[in-house]
Amino acid sequence: MAEKLLVLSDMWGIKKGLWITSYFGYLQQYYNIEFYDIQQLANLDIPVMTEENIHQSFVEGGIDTAVAHLLKKETKPCHVLAFSMGGTIAWKAGLNGLPMKSLTAISPTRIRFENEAPNCEINLIYGECDKFKPSMKWFKTMDVDFKIVSSFGHELYSDEKIIGEVCVKMLQKITQKAV
Repeated sequence: MAEKLLVLSDMWGIKKGLWITSYFGYLQQYYNIEFYDIQQLANLDIPVMTEENIHQSFVEGGIDTAVAHLLKKETKPCHVLAFSMGGTIAWKAGLNGLPMKSLTAISPTRIRFENEAPNCEINLIYGECDKFKPSMKWFKTMDVDFKIVSSFGHELYSDEKIIGEVCVKMLQKITQKAV
């Protein structure tokens, strides 16, 4: 029986997320995937879709709304793969009781303001040039696994090379457990 994998989009949701199908291509054979567009999860209704407006809507209550909805929808332990603001939502949901076996978060924004981590296996990935990545002091204090990828910025999760590397690592974990 396949393990359940929750996938949380970045702040753009399905509107700019064609890259996410590459993750599904790699992972759907080994995981039972449940995808969440975090704009829908947060009930965002934004007349003018700019990066600033979307970000502000999440900060001004959208994150909390998305966390609350996720906690109602998901009650069984699962793995989580999340991108950017989706990583922040997964992190906060984990702190509020979402039963996670593992969290792989790529470029999660705003977790640099957190002072505790969810109780699960955590793997964080950031681009070297990502202005939202936490400090090295934060990583050491939080004691979480992380990788900084040189020459990449915030949206490294949409790059085919990174997609392949992340998926191979996730598949190795699950196939090694099966053996």
